[in-house]
Amino acid sequence: MSNNAHEIYSQVVCNLSPTERLRLATLILNELVEQNLSIIDQSDAWTEQDQLDLASFSLQYAASILPESEETV
Repeated sequence: MSNNAHEIYSQVVCNLSPTERLRLATLILNELVEQNLSIIDQSDAWTEQDQLDLASFSLQYAASILPESEETV
């Protein structure tokens, strides 16, 4: 298996359930925090792209767990 992040994502991560993806992300982020890498941006500010990514993922997740026949308000 290649060490290229895009290849790993497309071959492995895409096949995981949303719950397992979040669990994997948590493991990766916790390890990085424990290493206290200087490349991690410690700021509390969210960029517009961060907010768009979060909204997009949230909407995709909601769409995957809500039945299509259920009417939302």
